[in-house]
Amino acid sequence: MTHADALIAQLPSPDLYWFIPSGGDGRRLGQPSRPASFQYLSQVAQAADVLGFDGVLLPTGGTNEDTLIVASALSSLTRQLRFLVALRPGLVSPVLAARLTASLDRITGGRVNLNIVSGSGHFDFEGLNLTQEERYALTNEWLGIFRALLSGETVDHHGEHLQVHGGRSLLPSVQRPYPPIYFGGSSDPAIRVAGEHVDVYLSWGERPAQMAEKFGRVRAEAARAGRTVRFGLRAHIIVRDTEEEAWAAADDLIAGISDEEITRAHQAFLASASEGQRRQSELNGGTRASLRVGKNLWAGVGLVRGGAGTAFVGSPENVAAAMREYQAIGVDTFVLSGYPHLEEAYRTAELLFPALGRPSPLFTPRDGLPLSHTSTPATEREPVLTGRFRSI
Repeated sequence: MTHADALIAQLPSPDLYWFIPSGGDGRRLGQPSRPASFQYLSQVAQAADVLGFDGVLLPTGGTNEDTLIVASALSSLTRQLRFLVALRPGLVSPVLAARLTASLDRITGGRVNLNIVSGSGHFDFEGLNLTQEERYALTNEWLGIFRALLSGETVDHHGEHLQVHGGRSLLPSVQRPYPPIYFGGSSDPAIRVAGEHVDVYLSWGERPAQMAEKFGRVRAEAARAGRTVRFGLRAHIIVRDTEEEAWAAADDLIAGISDEEITRAHQAFLASASEGQRRQSELNGGTRASLRVGKNLWAGVGLVRGGAGTAFVGSPENVAAAMREYQAIGVDTFVLSGYPHLEEAYRTAELLFPALGRPSPLFTPRDGLPLSHTSTPATEREPVLTGRFRSI
């Protein structure tokens, strides 16, 4: 082991977030078999909570249920779990967003993180025909107002996109001055916004050198604003006892996707105005031929799934080593997901957590006793509450 490898191995365990599949779930990409019923989402959230994940990401847009509603409903079924909820600056005013955020933070006891989404897509900024520069100009104004309101200021703002006169947020959030703000975007306008406003810059998985370059640009923008920024990575995970099992599972995940579907999806992704989506699509090239883009980084998910398109694949030790490489360039939070999300949450906690030096309360013996069905006190054995959503 080299000196650099030894230093990486000594890094502390990062924050680990899981994913709430509020648009549906399944064992294979392109073949959803589990609708996003509230019963199922509750099971995933409660599993993440008792397994020891730090939080969960709730996706936004498309056919996903609204993040604020889902987070509010799931928060009453969990104890420690934080909720990374999306807000879209083009679809809700910063004044209303500040009020909703403060209410949710109070209801959850300070367990809210915010994911500000300014990406481009057919469902983004409905009713607003904005260029990339205009989208991020709006986001910049929006975040300035939003942060000021939750900091207790009275806001008068007369900008190109937003107008506020005497705006106030009368009910404070638990977390002061406001819940942590996460944000992603690879274009120059997005990175300028990140440097000026956000707490955690969140990137989709790319090669470490690519991400290090991007993080450097964010740090420079933040320094110009007199700020510092933390970094997170959003990716999928396929971890198994052995390398062979993990890579076989990766192949099986995309086994039901036709080459025609891959071609159609790739063409649509390349036509996107999102710089981050373009970078993800370039990793896989729209073909199954060369999906291993790192020793344990695989670009197969992005063949047909928009957004985060890479996955850590391998044995627990090798996946942990790959994640340490990203920690070495500044990542302190990993937002992970796996198909299907209920089973893979357990698998990730059971296999990956120990490799990262991170105990899972569900798999850790208590009071020196061997792990068994009696290791969990009866007071912690809670049934999953039932309920359901109905689209209207």
